[in-house]
Order: sequence, then C-alpha cells, then structure tokens
Amino acid sequence: METGNHSCGTDFTLVGLFQYGHMDTFLFTVIAILFAVALIGNITLVHLIRLDRRLHTPMYFLLSQLSIIDMMYISTTVPKMAANFLSDNKTISFLGCEIQVFMFFNLAGCEALLLGFMSYDRYIAICRPLHYPVLMNWKFCCSMVASAWSSTSVNALVHTMYVFQLPFCGSRIVNHFFCEVPSLLPLVCEDTSQYELTILVSGLVVLLLPFLAIVASYARVLVVVFQMSSGQGQSRAVSTCSSHLTVASLFYVTGLSTYTQPHSLHSPGRDKVVAVFYSIVTPVLNPFIYSLRNKEVMGALRRQMR
Repeated sequence: METGNHSCGTDFTLVGLFQYGHMDTFLFTVIAILFAVALIGNITLVHLIRLDRRLHTPMYFLLSQLSIIDMMYISTTVPKMAANFLSDNKTISFLGCEIQVFMFFNLAGCEALLLGFMSYDRYIAICRPLHYPVLMNWKFCCSMVASAWSSTSVNALVHTMYVFQLPFCGSRIVNHFFCEVPSLLPLVCEDTSQYELTILVSGLVVLLLPFLAIVASYARVLVVVFQMSSGQGQSRAVSTCSSHLTVASLFYVTGLSTYTQPHSLHSPGRDKVVAVFYSIVTPVLNPFIYSLRNKEVMGALRRQMR
C-alpha cells in the first residue's frame, strides 16, 4: 500500500491511438473535424430545443440532455488525445487521469440510461398515447434525468476512488488514448479479479439492461405501427427505428465488449478501436440521427433560419 500511495504523485504516459508518428498530423485533423462536428451538431440541437416552443416536450427535453452529455462526453477525451498527436510529451497527471476516469464513467453511464428512457418515452407516445400526459409528465421526466445523473455519479465516484487507491507499481505507460479503467488495471501489481467482477456487474446493469429495454420498446412500437399505419407510415417508422437502434447498438455493444470481458481477454489494439466508437463516433452521430430524420426539429431549424 505504501507503493500505491507513493505512486500518487507520478504521471501516466498515454500511448495514443496509433504508434505511427508520420500519421499524427492526419489523425489530428480527422479528430479535430469530428470534435467540431459533434460540438456544432449538439449545440445547434440544444439551441433549437430551447428556442422553439413546439419542442418544449418531455421527448425533446430528454434529447437536449443527451446532447449536453455528448458534448461533455467527447470533451473528456478528445482534446487531450488531439493535443498528444502534435506533442512529444504524452503524459497526463495522476489527478488528470482520475478526472478522466470519473467523467467518462459518469457520462457514459448517464448516456446509457438516458437512451433507455428515450425509448420508453417513444413506447408510451406510440403504444399508449392517451396515457402519455400522465405517464410522461414533467415531474416524472425530470425525476428520470435526476436519477440518471445521481446514480451514475455515485457509481463513477466509487469506481474512481477504488481504482486510484490501488498500487501502480509497474510501468506507467497506459496503452490507450485516454485513461480508462480496463487499460489501467494491467499497471496494478495486485490481484484485481474481484474488482473485475464488480466492473462486469456494473456493465450488465448500466449497459445491458437499458439496451434490452430499448430493443423491447422499439419491437413493441413496430408491432403497433404495422397494425395501425399505412404503408408509407410503416416504412417511415421502420427507417426511424432502425437508425435509432443502429446508433444505440453501436454504443451499447462496443461498451459491453469492453466492460464485460475479463482482463485476460482484453487486447489493447482492439480496445482502442472499440473505444473510438463509443467515445467519439456515437457523440458525432447522435444529433444527426435524432434530428435529420425528425420533421419537427427540421421545421424548427427552418423557422429559426428565417
């Protein structure tokens, strides 16, 4: 334990996404463009929802929360990652690494729960429309968001405090482009099998349960739509649900592949590629998938542009 305490003042070194120096400028450009697109898309969506009274509904309130989370989420990892492409000094302080782990755990968990709540909102709106004002009132909606933020904050705090009191007595080189718990555990010089079981349980609760709820909700929505709608309405519903499920699956499946595997099965190269999808690609896609296919959002955009 003395070694662990002594290690608290030592920086970590992030290997980065790839170890090819000649690609750094190109990778910096790509990452910077994706970061800018994600920020612009999410800021625009939040701004539209705030300005247009027609979008002041529980559904769009949840969508604005998702956009806020995505902006914070991608800002937790990408700026440091992009800076490392242009710098020979790829270190991150012990405190900076702690902050990254806490913020990433918190925001990723909150997004996982929020996507589940959004699918529940769509299920109630389409399958039980007469009960929607009662079941999805503003009080309940705010309670869902507050519970998501508070529960994932506590979960993230517990994991962060436990991981960083462990003794890091080996190499300080983190084979990743940001501080993530699975990439930090190989640096710990004691048995972490019991803690890995805790991560598995957390991953199943925070990721798998909401994902199953989303699949069940959209399956029920499609059944109702096919029973009631015209051919054009059916094709539109299938298109919308499939795009939402695709983005959600990208987030949940990649997250589950990282946080439900035992340490012995992890591959640093594969983990980094998978992490790109749930830490960068998903925040970039979300505002476009949930807005470009939405007539109300596009209508609000046209009204504001006029």
